[in-house]
Amino acid sequence: MKEGIHPEYREVVFMDVQTGDKFVTRSTVSTREKVELDGQTYPLFKCDVTSKSHPFYTGAQTRIVETGRVEKFRARFARTTGTAKA
Repeated sequence: MKEGIHPEYREVVFMDVQTGDKFVTRSTVSTREKVELDGQTYPLFKCDVTSKSHPFYTGAQTRIVETGRVEKFRARFARTTGTAKA
């Protein structure tokens, strides 16, 4: 491998800003902030969404209320029900 062309691969703390959960993993992401975790200083990357806060993973996913759409459909086509086209 050529020297000096690859990004630095190191341990980074990813923090979920919604829940405050932190986890350490290896990454090449560049960060300006640092955080101390378990007695060591790591670069910090703040994530808007992780598996700890995403509705798909937490089971808090809400269904879209479709009653409005269904009622509009029924109201629109209720007028034509029972009439035959010539």
